[in-house]
Amino acid sequence: MTDAQYLPDGLPEPRLAEPDLERPHWDAAREEKILVQRCGSCATWQWGPEWICHKCLSPDMRWAEVPPRGLIYSWERIWHPVHPALKGHTPYLAVLVELPDAGHVRLVGNLLGDPYQTVKIGSPVAAVFEHHRGAEEPYTLIQWRCLEDEQ
Repeated sequence: MTDAQYLPDGLPEPRLAEPDLERPHWDAAREEKILVQRCGSCATWQWGPEWICHKCLSPDMRWAEVPPRGLIYSWERIWHPVHPALKGHTPYLAVLVELPDAGHVRLVGNLLGDPYQTVKIGSPVAAVFEHHRGAEEPYTLIQWRCLEDEQ
């Protein structure tokens, strides 16, 4: 969707802790899709990625595409830079987004737009895919924007 960056250059690039486990999610994000794990045995959704189901302990974990929309479950306005590259780039908004179409699992991301905007729990949001094609290992971040801003 965009190659513009929400936060400044100089932040560490994300690295996969367990590439064989996590790669499907990150590869899908580069294609502007959201994939979430779902158990092939009991159909339970889960996030973050795991080798076995949290509910039934089955190893039959699969990936399912879900709509790139959710609801703000929680949020925080960050005032203090947590990394030297963020000095002078605060405040910014981080949100925990619940995905109703994925068993209500929750993803974290930045809320785009005015960092002083009023944020309401339950507000609908849509994913914005922030591509970092020039990175050592190209990646895409999933950010969020309020849909209420479009009304």
